[in-house]
Amino acid sequence: MKVLWLTNIPSPYRVDFFNELGKYCELTVLFERKKADDRVWSVNNNENYKSVFLKGKSIGNDTALSFEVLKYLNKKYDRVVVGGYSTSTGMLSILYLSLRHIPFYLNCDGGYIKEESKKKYLIKKFFISKATYWLSTGKETTKYLIHYGAKKEYIHVYPFTSLYKKDILDKPLNKIEKELLKKELNVTDNKIVIFVGQMIYRKGIDVLLEAINYTSKDIKFYIVGGKPKKEYINYINEHQLTNVYFFDFMNKELLFKYYQISDLFVLPTREDIWGLVINEAMANGLPIITTDKCVAGKELVKNNGKLIDNEDYVAFAKNIDKILSNETLLNNYSLKSLKNIRYYCIENMALKVYKILIGDI
Repeated sequence: MKVLWLTNIPSPYRVDFFNELGKYCELTVLFERKKADDRVWSVNNNENYKSVFLKGKSIGNDTALSFEVLKYLNKKYDRVVVGGYSTSTGMLSILYLSLRHIPFYLNCDGGYIKEESKKKYLIKKFFISKATYWLSTGKETTKYLIHYGAKKEYIHVYPFTSLYKKDILDKPLNKIEKELLKKELNVTDNKIVIFVGQMIYRKGIDVLLEAINYTSKDIKFYIVGGKPKKEYINYINEHQLTNVYFFDFMNKELLFKYYQISDLFVLPTREDIWGLVINEAMANGLPIITTDKCVAGKELVKNNGKLIDNEDYVAFAKNIDKILSNETLLNNYSLKSLKNIRYYCIENMALKVYKILIGDI
């Protein structure tokens, strides 16, 4: 089966997924861009699929218009997947496929319904509803797609992830294993809460800092994701928060070690259409506290942590203290995180998508 997949950038998890999907079909992937912002990713490991970087004119930082895509849409493929509706090339592809009456799948990594202008709603509905079939990451994304005109009976759900099976721990680290890893990393802190994400307003780091004022002072907070904003440093100094530590971006191997020495993961996000850090933290056996604005949280956090109302820093603080002060609860959440995330691996993601594409679902 020949499959054409249009996507935006060669982020590592997409490359891994395409490599796995390419084991089942003859896959050609069209990338709209080589990078996002200041990040450039290698795609040298595309052993199982053909990659093409489309030539086009850049429009802002996050999109590019490529008429070259039409050349590929004119070719005969058994299945066509458009990996997004919000880029210029994605919209052009949807219009072309629709006008030519070529069936196609629209993939949506995540989404939740929020207030917006009628104009914005109608534009989204116009493009989303043009697909023949839809690929959804779960219940929240399915609601989102239906809201914008997708037909429920043609929506197919698959497990969305950035993890291989080998990335998911068989069981949580015991105390001895954790202490040995702390020694390797030169860490002496006892109770550790970790946040991983960009240093941007949307991620809610300011909410986390507010919450820290109300938590036990023996808890250490590791904030991983780059250089902190000046306003965060000022807040920490003004409120004399001596238990907050910032870390730069880490490679996957090092980051996973920091997950494993931590006791709890927090993501006080104001908006995440998925949030793959939730998958990562759960794969390392961490309980989760996140917000009702995180789609991954709404899909994956069931009996392994808490979902908090957006902006409610007091509830964040109370739940951090509650979980870390109850060893039985902490251990139960840790085990449940691993149980909940085990199905969410790239191997299962690729196999499920392949079965959807061949109609074996």
